Amino acid sequence: MSLELMAPLMFGGLVVFLLLGYPVAFSLAANGLFFGLIGMQLDLLHPSLLQALPERVLGIMSNSTLLAIPFFTFMGLVLERSGMAEDLLDTIGQVFGAIRGGIAYAVVRRRLGPPLPAGAGASSASNG
Repeated sequence: MSLELMAPLMFGGLVVFLLLGYPVAFSLAANGLFFGLIGMQLDLLHPSLLQALPERVLGIMSNSTLLAIPFFTFMGLVLERSGMAEDLLDTIGQVFGAIRGGIAYAVVRRRLGPPLPAGAGASSASNG
């Protein structure tokens, strides 16, 4: 097997993992490790590439910038489940109801509204 065949085989392997019903994150990780081991067995990859994996994972996990992703998702979930997002849409709809296209303003404000103040607060807190 040559190096040129690895990419199409990896794509096919990923499709198979996903069709079997595994989550995307686990499918990507298993696919990469599986084909990394195959590449090492066929002398296409050097084993030192796989030995650096724990260091790379810990380096990515210690990146504090990436913490914003789950926090932002959690904030959206809290706003939705608490009903605050719906109340905001209703209130903004009442305010802009008399204006032509007022519901569009309300929807845009709902989509952009909560992240802007929360992002500003998070960025000022991280700088403090």
